[in-house]
Amino acid sequence: MNGPVPLPAPAHADLDEQSLADQAYAQIEERIATLSLKPAQIVSENGLSKLLGLGRTPVREALQQLAREGLVVIMPKLGIMVSEIDVRKQLRLLEVRREVERLLVGAAARHADPTQRTAFAALADAMLAAGQANDGEAFLALDRRFNRLLLDSAGNEYASATMKLMQGLSRRFWFAHYKRFANLAETARLHATIAAAIADGARDAARAGLDALIDNVEAFTRATLDS
Repeated sequence: MNGPVPLPAPAHADLDEQSLADQAYAQIEERIATLSLKPAQIVSENGLSKLLGLGRTPVREALQQLAREGLVVIMPKLGIMVSEIDVRKQLRLLEVRREVERLLVGAAARHADPTQRTAFAALADAMLAAGQANDGEAFLALDRRFNRLLLDSAGNEYASATMKLMQGLSRRFWFAHYKRFANLAETARLHATIAAAIADGARDAARAGLDALIDNVEAFTRATLDS
């Protein structure tokens, strides 16, 4: 390709096209993943509604989805608690994530349309740049966009639904520990390798890249346990 490829619009750019519940979910999930809402913190529907400028009904729907994903625990009459981080559960999650995401990256490499392939190529470049700049927050935002694009392009609603249950927990765990235990440049390179392989339609390379990434994430996760 000649010249820089424009990145797909950031997540907040299409909020007007989402339902209010989707908006509430996206904003609360982002706060949990980046630890603005901390593990074991108690929140309320009313407080989140005021914070986000959204009604209680969409906030309630978002919290129900986040509870299904294990990011919050709804305690009747007591409030909502942001779930705590459990390293051993994270390792079990990685066992499932490897198999499901291998399927997804292979399907995306096969089924992505030209616009999606261009977006994957752009994300690969942006991820490398974020890694070289040691910008963890920028990388996390790019990772979220990569995840959304992966699910959209793979075309398998069952695998996508399963993967959605793991993405928030994975993003939060990485953000909580990356400064102490991760090599951000290497993490970004591994993600970029997968994105570039999908952009090129290289199924085997995408799957091999995913295995290398999960190996890296597993080692990173075990390092937090050993500490």
